[in-house]
Amino acid sequence: MTLEATGTPRLQWTQINALNQYYREACGNPSEQLHNTATCPDIPILFTFLNMKTASQDPRFTLMLQWLQSLPADLGLDTDSLAPASSDASFRRYFRLSATQGTLVVMDAPPPHEDCRPFIDVDDRLLAVGLNVPRILAQNVEQGFLLLSDLGPTTYYARIQQGIDDSTLQALYRDALAALVQMQTANYQGLPAYDAQRLKTELSLFPEWYADKHCQSPLDATTMQALNTVFDKLVEHNVKQPVVLVHRDFHSPNLMVCERPEHGPNPGVLDFQDAVAGPITYDLASLVVDARTTWEEQQQLDWAIRYWELARKKGLPVPTDFADFHRDYEWMGLQRNLRILGVFARLNHRDGKAAYLAHIPRVNQYVRQVANRYIAFKPLLRILDKLDGVQAKAGYTF
Repeated sequence: MTLEATGTPRLQWTQINALNQYYREACGNPSEQLHNTATCPDIPILFTFLNMKTASQDPRFTLMLQWLQSLPADLGLDTDSLAPASSDASFRRYFRLSATQGTLVVMDAPPPHEDCRPFIDVDDRLLAVGLNVPRILAQNVEQGFLLLSDLGPTTYYARIQQGIDDSTLQALYRDALAALVQMQTANYQGLPAYDAQRLKTELSLFPEWYADKHCQSPLDATTMQALNTVFDKLVEHNVKQPVVLVHRDFHSPNLMVCERPEHGPNPGVLDFQDAVAGPITYDLASLVVDARTTWEEQQQLDWAIRYWELARKKGLPVPTDFADFHRDYEWMGLQRNLRILGVFARLNHRDGKAAYLAHIPRVNQYVRQVANRYIAFKPLLRILDKLDGVQAKAGYTF
């Protein structure tokens, strides 16, 4: 089947190339599979976005075009080159276009579903400590549009999926760890608190969406009591950690591989608009226990040690004993991954985003990795075994 056979008018080659890149990153599909709407069901929608003749079918796209055309001529914006850059689990979407200074990115964050102001606020905080984040070149907060500098087309996740040698991988992650330590020096005053109430609320996604909706196994009152005891222990421990600015999704899909001078130093950091003031180990757990990429425990530990050493040199408030720090980030990672199981289940069952189901087995394994290690989480392990239909086995913990 060709593109013409789908009934879609031929697109500009720059847009075709951008679409290929989008699906290599978002769906993991090679370019010859662009017509496969079974594996990438958003293709018809994206064709509509790209086809200028049908822009009227997408009012947000039309509004974005009008805003871009109203911006100063010296920006040299070529709106005919607009092509999708990426999308995420929210209502936000991003487009790339050619301009006088190379390429730029447009954020479309439609009100009332999205609000640009947190992005602008956190962007300022991160720029102030020298992090490579997009510069805001123009904004229309009321309509939900931002014009941003481009940090490049390739995420860490895409580079890993394409195949990467170990020396390159280690170099990329050393850069990411250094950026994380730098980010944690940023001002967090005034950000939403990632406190006990919020952590406990997020954990409720696990029984509601993973157990009940996804596994179709509602938890009875006795099991819920045991689960809540585990949740209380997790939250009580995690909220005692020192507070820093927490990105909340500091992982491979939100880190850009910056290899060209115009994209700035590696890595570029994106998707930070939901930043909070919270536990210092949260973002490290996001990075080394990545929901979209499987890392063996030995690799996780190596990166955790490297971060801990960098953090101590920077004067960040991490424990002086690595064993204490290791426990902190493992318990924080367990909390995060229990939440993610619920989030990914919800994205599928409520929002129709089935692609997230592919990551659930990995996240489940990360949860088990920690639950197997500590006696406090034995009840959680039994619940997981029941949900997953796994026969209980004897083991040792400490």
